[in-house]
Amino acid sequence: MQKTYYDPKDLKDFGKISEWDQELGEKFFEYYGKVFEDGALTAREKSLIALAVSHTVQCAYCIDAYTSDGLKRGLEREEMMEAVHVAAAIKSGATLVHSVQMMKKYDKLSF
Repeated sequence: MQKTYYDPKDLKDFGKISEWDQELGEKFFEYYGKVFEDGALTAREKSLIALAVSHTVQCAYCIDAYTSDGLKRGLEREEMMEAVHVAAAIKSGATLVHSVQMMKKYDKLSF
C-alpha cells in the first residue's frame, strides 16, 4: 500500500470539524449543502464546477469527493477532463496575465 500525505480515510471525518466549533461547523455545512442544491445550475453542473475548482486549489480530498459525486451524477470522464483543462487554462492564464505587471515594472526600472 502506498503511503500518501493525504489519507483518503480522512475525507469521511470532514463532518467532525463541528466538534471543535459546533456553531460555525453547523453554519458551514448548512451553507455548503444549500450551495449544492439545484438552482439556476443543476447539482450535476455544480459538481462538475467543484471538480474543476478542486484541481485549481489542489485539494486532494475535494478531487476525491467530486470525482465520486460526479460519477454518481452521471458525469462522463470526457466531461471531467475537459472541465479540468478549462480550470488549468484559467489558472495558467491568470498567472500569465500578471506578467504584464512584471513587464511594466521591468521597463520602468531598466533605464
